[in-house]
Amino acid sequence: ILQAVSQSHEAVSKHLGKSNYTKKEVSAIKTEDPALQQNIAVLLQMYNFSDSIPDLIEEVKEGIKHFSDQLNYNLNVNFSGRDAVGDNPYDLMDLGYGDGNPQNRFPDEKHGTHVAGIIAAERNNGRGVNGVANNAQIMSIRAVPNGDEYDKDIALGIRYAVDNGARIINCSFGKSFSPNSEWVFDAIKYAASKNVLIVHASGNDGLNIDASENTQYPNDYNTNPGPEFAENVLVVGSLTQNYGSEMISSFSNYGQNNVDVFAPGSGIYSTIPGNTYKSQGGTSMAAPAVSGVAALIMSYYPKLTAVQVKKIIEQSGLSSKTNVILGGDPSKAKNFNEISSSGKMVNAYNAMILADGVAKGRVRI
Repeated sequence: ILQAVSQSHEAVSKHLGKSNYTKKEVSAIKTEDPALQQNIAVLLQMYNFSDSIPDLIEEVKEGIKHFSDQLNYNLNVNFSGRDAVGDNPYDLMDLGYGDGNPQNRFPDEKHGTHVAGIIAAERNNGRGVNGVANNAQIMSIRAVPNGDEYDKDIALGIRYAVDNGARIINCSFGKSFSPNSEWVFDAIKYAASKNVLIVHASGNDGLNIDASENTQYPNDYNTNPGPEFAENVLVVGSLTQNYGSEMISSFSNYGQNNVDVFAPGSGIYSTIPGNTYKSQGGTSMAAPAVSGVAALIMSYYPKLTAVQVKKIIEQSGLSSKTNVILGGDPSKAKNFNEISSSGKMVNAYNAMILADGVAKGRVRI
């Protein structure tokens, strides 16, 4: 696929005299050249997956690298990446490991920087993007290697953030298997006891995570289905730019019990290492949009509790009675109100209005 799309992109770019072109421009090409006709057909098909062919090519390259890394490292039983760290990942009391350096080591390590920019990129400076929150500070904690995370690292990372003053912990990661989930559960409870809000991405499998076989970690319930053991966790699904039946990102997980709200997560333009910017998609991008709204609320109304901020975000969102396609499958369409606990998409303006009322005692939630 990559070779075919790259060749078609090269041919069409040469024909149009530019590498950035639109679907409309490709559709308007008139030619009798069979090879160019085939190239046009390939690109028109690819526009079903992306609005930009160069971006699509880059995403395919990243996908190939991702799955290559999975085969070479994450799923390779003979690879022991923890040797370089020097600890036992299944001993929570084996501490003092890591180098304290959150910086990227390779150019393709940009996930955390992209997430941070969504929350707090400097606003109104005429460069790149505006972060959601004006007065947020970012505490970078590198606890997730490429592709997977150990429960020990997540549990200790949460505790470190809490102990060092974080009021919001954005968790743009997740997995479906958690051998030491109790360590993370205890860390979430610890965050709750210290009035810290945790915002977690729902995951990118296009699945109903209310189903026990689709359980995602970390979470705030011991069994699925089951009651929540903490009130400080906000789980976020992803929206596209298109209002209507296609407003839910095809990759986004959903669930009336285990997803709380939805926020924009498809094609989000944000910061990446090297002082530049790029569009990326995922519930990893939706979660920091909500973390940014939470930071905005807390910066104006610092006395509000984590639970109050969670409720404000949930209750102030916008609802819709639209039937939406889930997992990219039209046969799985449901009413938007039925795919999260709040039935809402996050709205910063409404959240600030409600926060003002709660903070000043005019509104009780």
